[in-house]
Amino acid sequence: MSPAPDERDRIRAAMDRILRGTAQHSNGALTIVALAQEAGVPRNALTQRHPDLKNDFYTQVRARGQTPDSEIRLRQQIVKLKELRAKDTAELAQLRTDVAQLVRAVNQLTVENRQLRGALSQPTSPVRVVPAQPHPNRTH
Repeated sequence: MSPAPDERDRIRAAMDRILRGTAQHSNGALTIVALAQEAGVPRNALTQRHPDLKNDFYTQVRARGQTPDSEIRLRQQIVKLKELRAKDTAELAQLRTDVAQLVRAVNQLTVENRQLRGALSQPTSPVRVVPAQPHPNRTH
């Protein structure tokens, strides 16, 4: 499908309207999506057929001291991702600490269990097997 003969003119006019804040056919956001909607062209017209106009649009946005909406959204997403990464790093550090403590506890219990089993096997040992007590909530 070939572009309409006036496509570039419509894109330029849409750029002017958006940059002036007088968008008629879009929400006026500083994005390629809004520009395409304002110009009445598919988005890929800007990304594939007229990348020079897309780049010009972003250049004009920056020249006016404004930041394109897409860049603002990306910056916000970066902040959120950094916060998530920091939380994950803290959680991972805590989990590593917990694992080390649990390993020490298991090792200590293993040593104590061996000692008790050894003592239990001696005939003169003061260690005795305690019969299992029935659980108060269980029925037999």
